Amino acid sequence: MQRQALFFIAPYQLELRDEPLPPLPNDALLVQTIVSAISPGTEMLLYRGQMPPELMADATIAALGDGGYPQKYGYAAVGRVVEIGSSVDKTWRDRLIFAFQPHQSHFVAKPEEVLPLPPGMQPETAVFLPNMETAVSFVMDAQPGIGEQVAVFGQGIVGLLTTSLLAQLPLACLLTLDGYSLRRDWSQKLGASASLDPSNPKVPDQILAALPHASHHPGLDLAFELSGNPKALDVAIEAMGFNGRILIGSWYGSKRANLNLGGKFHRSQMQLISSQVSHVAPRWQGRWNKARRLAVTWEMLQKHQPQKLITHRFPLGQAQQAYDLIDVRPETAVQVVFSY
Repeated sequence: MQRQALFFIAPYQLELRDEPLPPLPNDALLVQTIVSAISPGTEMLLYRGQMPPELMADATIAALGDGGYPQKYGYAAVGRVVEIGSSVDKTWRDRLIFAFQPHQSHFVAKPEEVLPLPPGMQPETAVFLPNMETAVSFVMDAQPGIGEQVAVFGQGIVGLLTTSLLAQLPLACLLTLDGYSLRRDWSQKLGASASLDPSNPKVPDQILAALPHASHHPGLDLAFELSGNPKALDVAIEAMGFNGRILIGSWYGSKRANLNLGGKFHRSQMQLISSQVSHVAPRWQGRWNKARRLAVTWEMLQKHQPQKLITHRFPLGQAQQAYDLIDVRPETAVQVVFSY
């Protein structure tokens, strides 16, 4: 049996290949993909040739295979189990599952490598699982408090999901910043107090003017830097109040951050917090593990129904158009998915 698989063969170059499916082991599942989501962060680093070489060669990142080009990639696939190995429980047949798999029409995986969808959840909801888990992880690591003045820099899909989670909390205000009006509009629909254009030279003044506690605390208490643009981190530092925290969730790849870490940064005793979803931060490990955080993520998917953020659906055969859209016209897209 053959499957179709998408390969990154060089920066800005993709190829859809037919390849034989591996034999189905007795203890495995054959899954037919229904939908897979493009990650506009890490995936675009690979597409543009900006993935750091040390990460391309990192054997611990399963989605990167052997590293280098050509490379299958992707880590958000939802499909249906269409065949089971002889030793697999028969209840697995026809189940909808999520898997950290590349963009391909079929794949083989063991039951412990997939996650069954909760009853009633649609595939286009479940495909947001990795990004929602990232947003849950960011909120946990930042520990926003009641009455705080908070800003989220970057309203790509992870930024929007983070905004959606933060909007549930009793904050004094929730500001967001993004260069694209489509994302700013969605941000306010999801609960942002205001959404600003960071290209406006008056944006530092606009942030200060939007803070309801500015007379008591003239600056942000907490910021999330999720834009992928190192310049945004400098703006966040400028807008931060005394002893404020900046959680850095962006993966800059080979891009470098030129920061002003002069007087204000030190005198204000700011904190820069690194956050990464691949593990649970040490402060939580006594009470939390990946399974518990994942359970919360499923609950947040059910509650927030993020499939409304899908702006484009492409068949896998139009993958080049999909990545070109994100690369050249990002202002028109929020979440792009492949439908199989």
